[in-house]
Amino acid sequence: MATGGGGGVGGGLASNHDGQEPASNSGQSGAAAAGLSGAPAPAPAPSASPPVLGLHREPMYNWQATKSSLKERFAFLFNNELAVFDAMFNGGMATTSAEIELPDVEPAAFLALLRFLYSDEVHIGPETVMTTLYTAKKYAVPALEGHCVEFLTKHLRADNAFMLLTQARLFDEPQLASLCLDTIDKSTADAINAEGFTDIDLDTLCAVLERDTLSIRENRLFGAVVRWAEAECYRQQLPPTSENKQKVLGKALPLIRFPLMTVEEFAAGPAQSGILFDREVVNLFLHFTVNPKPRVDYIDRPRCCLRGEECSINRFQQVESRWGYSGTSDRIRFNVNRRISIVGFGLYGSIHGPTDYQVNIQIIESDKRVTLGQNDTGFSCDGTANTFRVMFKEPVEILPNVSYTACATLKGPDSHYGTKGLKKVTQESATGTKTTFFFFSSPGNNNGTSVEDGQIPEIIYYT
Repeated sequence: MATGGGGGVGGGLASNHDGQEPASNSGQSGAAAAGLSGAPAPAPAPSASPPVLGLHREPMYNWQATKSSLKERFAFLFNNELAVFDAMFNGGMATTSAEIELPDVEPAAFLALLRFLYSDEVHIGPETVMTTLYTAKKYAVPALEGHCVEFLTKHLRADNAFMLLTQARLFDEPQLASLCLDTIDKSTADAINAEGFTDIDLDTLCAVLERDTLSIRENRLFGAVVRWAEAECYRQQLPPTSENKQKVLGKALPLIRFPLMTVEEFAAGPAQSGILFDREVVNLFLHFTVNPKPRVDYIDRPRCCLRGEECSINRFQQVESRWGYSGTSDRIRFNVNRRISIVGFGLYGSIHGPTDYQVNIQIIESDKRVTLGQNDTGFSCDGTANTFRVMFKEPVEILPNVSYTACATLKGPDSHYGTKGLKKVTQESATGTKTTFFFFSSPGNNNGTSVEDGQIPEIIYYT
């Protein structure tokens, strides 16, 4: 069999590996023993009274796909005329040539495949793992395929996550793809700065931009996407103009969450990039600066890089009617016994039926008077006494035993409000983690909310 180059994709992996010396002659002799040379086997000499031992031919191609160990493979071959590459020699499209050329398989990868089939030895390294994975899938040897995926998983890092994600999608390896995406979520900034990011295809870019779990500011993500668009223009032999960048981005552009940026971030980057139409730039500026906010065709759902279970606590035991608003914030001070990340509040809505509210929410570190997170947004209510979620653009980290102030400034009709408030609320998560909130009234400029009654009934958080 003659092998050629071109079937593999290498590079980007750490150089520490075990046992990747070239395959020895044992692999080649094994190939000959199985009849891979194409030469007919000599006929056995007749005997006076030979025992009759008929060769069994089980009608099964790619049989090696079901044999994960050397013992199983040789047990199957015993008293069976099938060879490892039986489908190639005896299948419906079998060749009649004495020599078979494999132009899309690297010699080192093919020798690694033979060595594994005939000795159960795994010889893969950073430079051969992708070509060996390709070869293992091509010839239906899932056991070797599994060893390749295990090797890639052990060497997965932020700086090669995009390269491996592309290969995992190409080779239909969902487990490896999922691990790559998890790595990108946890170290988004490092991953998008790696060389392999600009080499991914459009579908892979979209799969990443769709994720709610990326840990990066949206303006930095936009900058990386522009770099990808420039590289794609060169790949398509197009001048990297604003119009061409917009063209090659196509379905990826609406996945950028421009509303998550601050007005300053938007003005300094996307507004001047030329990638957005003028009317889109105007609408987004209006979205940042006026109320009620105009509709924009971009997702405003926060990207939350937090893992685990979302939790919430409600500090009121009863709900009453008619809480009015005059432009002053409702405020409540609190601290907690452990580190958490707050992602939003639950607020009461109108007593007059379905209504839209404009709202500004904030979390302030009380003693330093520093705003840690805020969002100008809105919410719709249905007229019931339920609470309605209002979320921050990014999680706000809350440290134990530090005083914070939760603020909500609502613009809209009279609402429901809570009474019989609790000074201490403990919530136990599904994993048994207990988080305790302590509430205190916030003096000064306050719309009336206190520990006993008022707004901001719920705090939504992750531990």
